[in-house]
Order: sequence, then structure tokens, then C-alpha cells
Amino acid sequence: MISWVRKKVMNNETYRRDRSYRWNYRNGPSFKGPFPRITDASQKEFFGSKVNSRLGVAAGILLNSRWVECYSRLGFDILTYKTVRSSERPCYPLPNWVFVESVNDLEPGSDEILRKARRRARDPAEVTSAVCFGMPSQPPEVWRKDVRRARGKLRRGQLLVVSVVGTPAEGGGEASLVEDFCRCARWADEAGADIVEANFSCPNVCTAEGSIYQAPGASGRLALALREALPSTPLFIKSGHFNDRRKLNRFYQSVAGSADAVVLVNGVSRRVLGEGGRPVFGAFERVGILGRAIHPAAVSNVSAAVEYCAGKSLEVKTIAVGGVTGIEDPGPFFEAGASGVVMGGAPMLDPLLADRMKRDHPDW
Repeated sequence: MISWVRKKVMNNETYRRDRSYRWNYRNGPSFKGPFPRITDASQKEFFGSKVNSRLGVAAGILLNSRWVECYSRLGFDILTYKTVRSSERPCYPLPNWVFVESVNDLEPGSDEILRKARRRARDPAEVTSAVCFGMPSQPPEVWRKDVRRARGKLRRGQLLVVSVVGTPAEGGGEASLVEDFCRCARWADEAGADIVEANFSCPNVCTAEGSIYQAPGASGRLALALREALPSTPLFIKSGHFNDRRKLNRFYQSVAGSADAVVLVNGVSRRVLGEGGRPVFGAFERVGILGRAIHPAAVSNVSAAVEYCAGKSLEVKTIAVGGVTGIEDPGPFFEAGASGVVMGGAPMLDPLLADRMKRDHPDW
């Protein structure tokens, strides 16, 4: 039986999936309230700052300062501003976010096809989604001002992370991409980011910036350049999922000493088909999967990463993301040694989730 709390949140999606990204940017979030009364808790250490909890929102739904303010009031304490670029980039056309049929846990390394669901699972904790946005961005003159505005909306014990990505220049090589990444990172830092997150992974971007994490040499060089660009600001690097533990180890080895933490994992890539066997997202057959079905794969990656870093005495932490949809889901990540847990789709489906987590687990 679904509790009254679950019934209350079932139809409280804050991102209108039937509307464009631009519409949600201008009009969202669609939160009907009321906001919870946040309970005081002992503060925790988090990369040189004191925070109310080590729970937050991953890069995704916090499109601008209004979204950041809303989720700050909802009790999420590590708030990641949606990925920004050095130039304006439109979003892919609708659909951008669909639910997929209930599946068993996605097997690492498999290439199973997922099917669009006719309707959403009744319980938000059981939802698995497919997303395809393409890392859109407002122009720098817009987002730089808005990041400052967002920083001013936070409450005591909360931090603003700004996600950045480089944009490959036509005909440009690695040096050009590195330069653009560093430019964005400095702008985010100057605008007031407490932490800068460099996105080395996106499951539905076909250009070079979407798969950097798969090349340890390039990852290491870019991480070092970003560290030099941000000598005193905590630097996170977001990575995709690793099917091969040896590749995960090489990636961590390459960014250790430059990055303060790796945000792991940025979804799992799968093919998603709809009626008649046609790709749901048009030209994009392989897209990012998030939600319930990827939780075991994410826990496995995070556990392996923490174990490897401890064994090699690497000074790089891990922030967990992936499949956290229910109150108890951060537990395996913290038990594995993650320094924090951020959520992608769940805060949209269940905006009161962090408040309930913190009430049940004040140590998080």
C-alpha cells in the first residue's frame, strides 16, 4: 500500500515533461507546496565547508536560480546548477524525458533495449527514466549573472556547485577543448560557485565533450589544467559508468591530485524504443537512463572506486549519484565510503525526499 506521503508526491512533478526545456526554464519549477519545515541537524564537514547534510541535487533539473531557491527550501543542501557552456546551446526537441517500462536491475556491460512506459509507476521510488537533453546552455552573460543570484538564495549550511562543460570548436583539437573548459570553470568560480564540477560525460552528446572520461590520458591533462585554473576552489569531475573495473582504476589514477572528487555515475547508456520499435528520441537511439534500475550498478562502481583509492592512497573522494529514489537508497553509498550523495531524477518526482531522508537519517 502506498503511504499518504507517497500519494501526496505522486502528482507533484516539478519539471513539466510535456513542455519544452525553454518553457521550464522560464516558468518552472512547478512545485505546488507547501514547503517542509526543515529540522535542525548537526553540521557535517564537506570539502572545507560545513553543511546541513551531504545530500543534494545532481546537475540536471536546477535550470536557474529559481530552481536552486526552490530546492534549497525543500532541504537539499548540495545544489548543482545545471551544466553551462561558453556559448548558448539549444536543447534537443521534445521528448526530453520519458519513463521506461519496469525492468530488473540493469546488468553492467549488457546492451538490453528498454521500452517507453505507457504510464508512470505509481510509487516514485520505483521509477526508471530515460532522458535526452543534449547539455543545453544559456549564453554566458545570462548564466553568470544568474549563478550569482542563485548563490544568494542559499541558506546556512548549503553549497552551490556549478557544472561546466567545454564546447569543441569546429576543427579544434584537445587544446581548444581544454581552453574552453577552463574558461567556463573560471567564469563559474568568479560568479560565486562554492564548488566547480567539470562534466566529462554525457550519454546523449555525440561530440567529444560527452565521452572524455573514457580516455584516461585526456582526462588527466584536462583535470590538471582545470586544477591550475582553479587553484583554491574545490573541483569535482563527473564521470560516466564503467563496465570494466580496470578502466575505472585508470580514470581515477589519471585525475588524482587534480580533482578533489569524482561524481560517479552520470547515468547508464541504453537504447530506448517506443511503439513500432522506433527510437523514442528520434535520431538519438542511445540515451541516458536514470532511476531505480541503475542503483545496483552505481553502488558497484562507487564501491570499487572508493576501494581502489584507499588501496592506492589516492587523494580523491567520490560523490555518489545513480538510482537514489527512496529514503534508504543513499545508505549503501555512504556505507561504501562515498563523501556525499546527489540525486538526478528523484527530486523532480518526489521533491520532499531530502526532508524525509534527513529526518530518518540525521547523520547523512
